Amino acid sequence: MLDRYVLPVLKPGLRLLARPLRERGVTADQVTVAGFAIGLLAVPLIMLNAYWLALICIVLNRVADGIDGELARLDQPSDAGGYLDITLDFIFYQAVVFAFALADPANTVWALLLMLSFVGTGVSFLAFAALAEKHRIESPAYPNKSMHYLGGLAEGTETILVFVAFCIWPRHFPVIAAAFAALCVLTTVMRLVYGHRTLRQAEQAESGSVD
Repeated sequence: MLDRYVLPVLKPGLRLLARPLRERGVTADQVTVAGFAIGLLAVPLIMLNAYWLALICIVLNRVADGIDGELARLDQPSDAGGYLDITLDFIFYQAVVFAFALADPANTVWALLLMLSFVGTGVSFLAFAALAEKHRIESPAYPNKSMHYLGGLAEGTETILVFVAFCIWPRHFPVIAAAFAALCVLTTVMRLVYGHRTLRQAEQAESGSVD
């Protein structure tokens, strides 16, 4: 929901950070892997209740995620890079939530609920992206993405804001997780409805053009 407004604001700053890295021969994939490794450091920190240090790792991970995209666009975006980026992103998201379950057993049910809701948003996103490419369905809101980017109420920006809230108010994890899980479920339903309708229309249009 917020990505389309936040990303254009951050883009100039991320590009400034990406250019000197490119001049030094750093690749987008290298930044992706480094950012993922930094992000995973948040897991043991959360388990140790070092929430502010974990928050720093989470923020650095997201900065790296923005820089790798700009590096890719400064050169030539690749499908391999896009695949690596989104796969590691999804693992990172699940790992952070899993860490809060390990940090406090009282969080377990709510962490599992949130992780399950992430499955819905992730599958509805990736399945549509694959089929949208097949039917050449464009994404005007995110033309620079390596795959069709299907938006929703719960996107990357909202997810990171929730992670920040987890680290600032860890005792309120159950309430925050439950609320965001509900938002993710709603996003999944919206994507299912939109995706099914859009793909059905694309199939009908292709069938009509063949006839």
